[in-house]
Amino acid sequence: MTTLDGRVALVTGASRGIGAAVARRLADEGVKLGLGSRRGDDLGIVGAVAQSCDVRDSEQLERMVAATVDAFGRLDILVLNAGVGAYGPFLELAPDFLEEMIDVNVKGTLYAVRAALPHLLESGEADIITLASEAGRRGLPLEAVYCASKFAQVGFTRALDHELREHGIRCTNVCPGGVATDFALEPGRGRTKEALAGMMSADDVADVVLFVLTRPRNHRILETAFRPMTEASWG
Repeated sequence: MTTLDGRVALVTGASRGIGAAVARRLADEGVKLGLGSRRGDDLGIVGAVAQSCDVRDSEQLERMVAATVDAFGRLDILVLNAGVGAYGPFLELAPDFLEEMIDVNVKGTLYAVRAALPHLLESGEADIITLASEAGRRGLPLEAVYCASKFAQVGFTRALDHELREHGIRCTNVCPGGVATDFALEPGRGRTKEALAGMMSADDVADVVLFVLTRPRNHRILETAFRPMTEASWG
């Protein structure tokens, strides 16, 4: 197990759900944190650098990365967590939802890596963790555009592995199934609170992220896929 004490991480979508759980777990391990979210919440984590950051705006991401590096002198871990989703038949999907999923899930991922990568390369022992989804591994009914956006994240991260491995950067897709967070109930997802019963918790996902990050540096985990016991296996 590799210690994370003194490492520096930037987490996007950090104000709630999986992002907040990951941030708190990393803080417990002694990681210094940059926290980007639309709310700009520092989660009460002492010493964290928190800013309002909309990942659809590349300039805001550049400023978030710069603030983190200015505060701590380096960047070793990037956790790509910001995301949105909507369910329903493709022809009934509101254009606004379509645009938002592509802008946040796809462009936001690309922009964040572009902003952070020069500093991760300087680290020499860095990690990029993409919080993708089971929806990024297989097509699911009533999730066509969400799946497309998550497939894009998975493919991008897999390609980065080829490009960055020789520079000491590990790239991992973390692909959970249903997680009981506010994200699962966002407008457009067509769910009620009853649907959360039996789902995994955000802390369950944070445990997996921590496991990936603490593996010895002589190997890397390319993808983790996991589902709640109440959720069927697909294809």
